[in-house]
Amino acid sequence: MRVIAIDGPAGSGKSTVARRLAERLDLAYLDTGAMYRAVAFAALRRGLDPEELRPVARMVRELDIDLDGTNVRVDGVDATIDIRSPEVTRAVSAVAANPSVRTELICRQRAWVKARGGAVVEGRDIGTVVFPEASFKAYLTARLDVRAGRRHREVGDLAYEAVAADMARRDALDSERVEGPLLCSDDAVRVDTSDRDVEAIVEELLEKLGSGSA
Repeated sequence: MRVIAIDGPAGSGKSTVARRLAERLDLAYLDTGAMYRAVAFAALRRGLDPEELRPVARMVRELDIDLDGTNVRVDGVDATIDIRSPEVTRAVSAVAANPSVRTELICRQRAWVKARGGAVVEGRDIGTVVFPEASFKAYLTARLDVRAGRRHREVGDLAYEAVAADMARRDALDSERVEGPLLCSDDAVRVDTSDRDVEAIVEELLEKLGSGSA
């Protein structure tokens, strides 16, 4: 089973790079962050406090999350756009720090990839926790101002300063949490995407994949 792990903070370009890699390698693509966002979306929709561990843990065990490419359905509802809302973005770090949620979703992620015989998987703990034995690992990063600028262009309706502050807050939460913190695996190829073209990054990773470099 061939697993390519792509990790990194928000706005580092990992989603775009992971999707392109999956296309070039003819592999399935899994955005694990979308799964955590789906849980946060469901919690808010049900009126639950995302920071309450037990209620969210009970909910996630019965939650139906269907990922098809970039489309996400939660309990049969198309949540592809809603999981990217500011409300969900603010709630997702609390959900991702919930040990029971992580245990459940990691099992689902592994099962999803196994059922497809491999995949390009992106997230924050793929190379360190979910697939530590991945055949290739990359950690993408970029300067905060660049990452905030990218996310600001995506959301549009929020001021750049608010996006940057929210991103810095999430960086701290994701890096300092006990369960599956955002870390660069020792055997990962580290790539700064700040001033680089997506295709150039993809070509670099494909070259390293071909040479067996990690």
